[in-house]
Amino acid sequence: MIKMKDVYKTYSNGVTALNGISTDIEQGEFVYIVGPSGAGKSTFVKLMYREVKPTTGTIMINDRDMSSLKERKVPYLRREIGVIFQDFKLLPKLSVYENIAFALEVIEESPRNIKKRVMDVLELVGLKNKARFIPDELSGGEQQRVSIARAIVNHPKIVIADEPTGNLDPETSWGIMRVFEEINSRGTTIIMATHSKEIVNTIKKRVIAVEDGLIVRDEHRGEYGYEI
Repeated sequence: MIKMKDVYKTYSNGVTALNGISTDIEQGEFVYIVGPSGAGKSTFVKLMYREVKPTTGTIMINDRDMSSLKERKVPYLRREIGVIFQDFKLLPKLSVYENIAFALEVIEESPRNIKKRVMDVLELVGLKNKARFIPDELSGGEQQRVSIARAIVNHPKIVIADEPTGNLDPETSWGIMRVFEEINSRGTTIIMATHSKEIVNTIKKRVIAVEDGLIVRDEHRGEYGYEI
């Protein structure tokens, strides 16, 4: 599903974020990306949804070469990848329903299918009764649930989450993690960059540890192993 080989990323300011990483991630895995601040975690995940391009090396996602993928084809790739951010990135003037439906409207899904799929994912994340609320009327945890629903409404094969619990209190974070576990149990690959030692050490999944732009550890059911 995801294959990275000898990937380097140097930004225009001369900072090298990744120093030749190689890894494979299979369909249905749940993988944490961990490491100290500045280790290269965010660059690692941004490469997977083509927010940034590698300087050298090969990244294959669903048999597509991300290095040579034409810009006009990037939106089609992203229909197969759901992305969840720490700061939610919801459209503030649209309702919960409209925020999620927007992801389907842009691909010209039928109104009937939009309604069914939006309500299905709202039920999954426990917000069916908040469909007409706007983001400012929701708690931080509820807004993150909306962003998760938006990310999965297209039934993506891969969900990438960049510090999805970073701005949430511990109790809310555990609720969000239960949603991710449910999504993963349905066959979706989850890749999550996180600083949360507690989450990684409690909900044990594969751990890829990044430090100084290198993969220094890759363990199934591993532990965080870094001080925050």
